[in-house]
Amino acid sequence: MNISDVAKRTGVNAKTIRYYEEIGLIHIPRDANGYRRFDDKNLHSLAFLGRARALGFSIEECRTLINLYQDPARASADVKRVALEHLAQVQRKIADLQSLYDTLATLVHQCAGDQRPDCPILKDLAHVDSSQACH
Repeated sequence: MNISDVAKRTGVNAKTIRYYEEIGLIHIPRDANGYRRFDDKNLHSLAFLGRARALGFSIEECRTLINLYQDPARASADVKRVALEHLAQVQRKIADLQSLYDTLATLVHQCAGDQRPDCPILKDLAHVDSSQACH
């Protein structure tokens, strides 16, 4: 099976597969002619990584998770710890995005959107916080 077939089957594009191999995230044996020799283990690992990346896990988190996935003596507590840390990051991002949304929604609501030049959106974007000024 060639890399494009593997990409189709796993949902991980060929360039990403090469990158994962380059950074040592996956190890794909080579034939004598240098071609990659994919097996079922590689397919499962790549599908696993594709799903983990789709859930927003970082490369380093994926490295930890794939090592745990491949370790039959793993403790599920270790997997849960990684997932809980990631979940906390996602919650912080959601809070940041909600704050951004609230601010932007307020500014849009305050803007008349008419022919006058006065615009609260531009005024807010140009605002300099004097408490943050250099001394």
